[in-house]
Amino acid sequence: MRGREPILPQRQRRIPPHFSWIDHRLVRDGHVQGRSAAALALYLFLVTVADADGLSWYSDAGLCQQLSWSGLQLQHARAELQQAGLIAYHKPLVQVLDLAPALAPTTPLPCRAGEVASVGEILQHLMGGAR
Repeated sequence: MRGREPILPQRQRRIPPHFSWIDHRLVRDGHVQGRSAAALALYLFLVTVADADGLSWYSDAGLCQQLSWSGLQLQHARAELQQAGLIAYHKPLVQVLDLAPALAPTTPLPCRAGEVASVGEILQHLMGGAR
């Protein structure tokens, strides 16, 4: 296919033995929207250094040194990622979390008192259909 050739073939990426990845759902499902550059930088660093279970034991001092940040900058970025559900933190451990699907806000299923809704009606309602 035309246009699919690397620009610099001698610098083409190779997957190293100690490989980490960034899930496409981070962008596709909107997890990056509204995040600060600092939070995204911290997330990238944590994804890169985390083990296969998403765990990192980098100290605050180590993170600040690597990212050229103050402790306050680190606290704000980490809190933002926690609030977004992208990481969990319990000193000294950080866990990069599996990306949960972005949940659309739902409205209660309209039912009259004592009325029973079928599973199909509930699923249709959750998928955005009308009852």
